[in-house]
Amino acid sequence: MTGNLDPRMQARIRLLAMVFVALAAIAAFVVIAHNRTAPVTLSGPPGAALPNPGQLPGDPETALATRPMTWLPAEAAQPHPQSPRTAGPPIVLPPPSQRAGRWIPDSFPPTAEGALAQLAALNQAGLSGGDPETYDRAYAQLALQGAPSVAEAGLHVLLREFRKAAGVAAGEITDGLTVRYEVTHGLIKGTADQGHYVVACTLGQFSVDYQGQGTSVGVGDCQALRWTGSSWRISPGPRAAYASSAWPGTDESVDAGYRALGGAR
Repeated sequence: MTGNLDPRMQARIRLLAMVFVALAAIAAFVVIAHNRTAPVTLSGPPGAALPNPGQLPGDPETALATRPMTWLPAEAAQPHPQSPRTAGPPIVLPPPSQRAGRWIPDSFPPTAEGALAQLAALNQAGLSGGDPETYDRAYAQLALQGAPSVAEAGLHVLLREFRKAAGVAAGEITDGLTVRYEVTHGLIKGTADQGHYVVACTLGQFSVDYQGQGTSVGVGDCQALRWTGSSWRISPGPRAAYASSAWPGTDESVDAGYRALGGAR
């Protein structure tokens, strides 16, 4: 079917196939996660006291982490016009106290914005190059003992399926392939344990260039982070519900609660 196409068009077709196969895998994971983490239906005998609206029984950290995010179709991640609306004012990310000589900037302040800034730094470093082994190494660097397996992380799945679609093994260097992730938006899903536990989400442009042909999609990621007394780390406990993925700044991203990010990054 592509025998009569010029090499540049063939490269673009292959690139698009790689990206959309990866997005399809993420979309499937989100649907599964949404079904598995649907809100609990509360019921009881007549006269029984039920939790207040918005409260779930059990551990508040688990309830916060596993509460499903806004469901969006895979098409929402494709580039399309920006929205005139916003989900709120920009979130100003604080700078890290340790950056020099570090692959991943570290020691952000003990605030929810600091947790989000740490996640943004992790994701931008881990997705650079589009290699799941790189992301796994970045994740391991910031994961506490008992943290969710990296194999369940949405960004690991994205990179794994991306490489599989391209026919490129993890760790293999491919000439002419450039991949980067630029975080532009984020949200703070909530906090627990007096602010020492934060579920934060990033949204950014996952951009791929292959032999001079480029394309981008919007990719989100959520993680539960815990303050250790000196830094934010991926927390032990259940995996945070998969993030909504949308093209940054669109109606869908606004509906999902993403806000533009400002400050040092």
